[in-house]
Amino acid sequence: MRRSSFTRSARTTTAALTGALLLTGALFTGTAAAVGEGPDYRGNETINTSILSTYDDVARFLKDQDAKQDAMELEVIGQTVKGRDIHLVKYLSNPDNPTILYLAQQHGNEQLTTEAMLHTIKSLGSPSKASLLKNVNILFIPMFNADGAMGDVNFPLDGYLAKGERHLTRYNANEVDLNRDHVAKEQPETQALHENVLRAYDVDYAIDLHHQGTQSRVNGDLVSGSILYPTTPDVSPELVEKSKRLGSVVYHNVDRTGWGHIGRYDGGSANTIGRNGMAAEYGIATLLFEMRGMSDHEYAPYVLGQKSNGYLIRQSVLTMEATIKAVADGSIDQADTSFWDTLPQQCNTC
Repeated sequence: MRRSSFTRSARTTTAALTGALLLTGALFTGTAAAVGEGPDYRGNETINTSILSTYDDVARFLKDQDAKQDAMELEVIGQTVKGRDIHLVKYLSNPDNPTILYLAQQHGNEQLTTEAMLHTIKSLGSPSKASLLKNVNILFIPMFNADGAMGDVNFPLDGYLAKGERHLTRYNANEVDLNRDHVAKEQPETQALHENVLRAYDVDYAIDLHHQGTQSRVNGDLVSGSILYPTTPDVSPELVEKSKRLGSVVYHNVDRTGWGHIGRYDGGSANTIGRNGMAAEYGIATLLFEMRGMSDHEYAPYVLGQKSNGYLIRQSVLTMEATIKAVADGSIDQADTSFWDTLPQQCNTC
């Protein structure tokens, strides 16, 4: 059941998730009592990695969806340091369609975006999504840093806070931050991304999904997340504006929920960072979305109690659903970017 793939050159003329939150009814659908709020880790809250999908769970799920969905194609783009396959999920309908890439878990301890991506992939198998898929090409990398996600690394994880079968760490097995490797491209994960995705497909938009600490606020309220366009000096104003339109779609869809509270991320300008490097090297309109709280860490203010998992997963799902639709129907081209002029930068004391 192989389908055709559209590459950069052609453009010119997918077993149950036993550990997953998504299929156990934990996906948040209600209204949070307080915007951005959730239990911080203070030694009492439950932080348990056993409820999160393992690498094997993810791989089985993707193969199962690939067998079920005619529109989906599953590709292995490379291997991690420890030899785990890096999966790329593809929905490619027309080489002339705009293409959007979603990247999750560059940092292995930022897991809820992966859970959300699996939910989104499953939902695209619904017959109701067939017409949508005719007008957009979609690429998903659900678990980029699988070694870090599984805690299978060449350095100790003593002091990490989560309970369960494994720890999760930011770094890959070689203790390298993959989101600082987009210029040197020294790690096998980063090499696979650049050689077999960014150089192989004509990507127009990309959203890099992450988690941040728990204490950032805007206007006195804890944020549910933060966003930022490329800030490298090596991209054109037109590409920055295109990236801001991508951010506009995310902001306006999350902000209107009543439980989403978004700030501007305080990010660097180096091209070693994914959103900057992808924009500078390939001309891709990029957006960073940092969700509140991490799944594991040795520093307590970074870790969030799992009672917040549902709405954070929902926030990521909404981000992907809204941007897919906006790119497919062309409404992204009219997205209002003026909100960026007044969007406050998050901070821990404001």
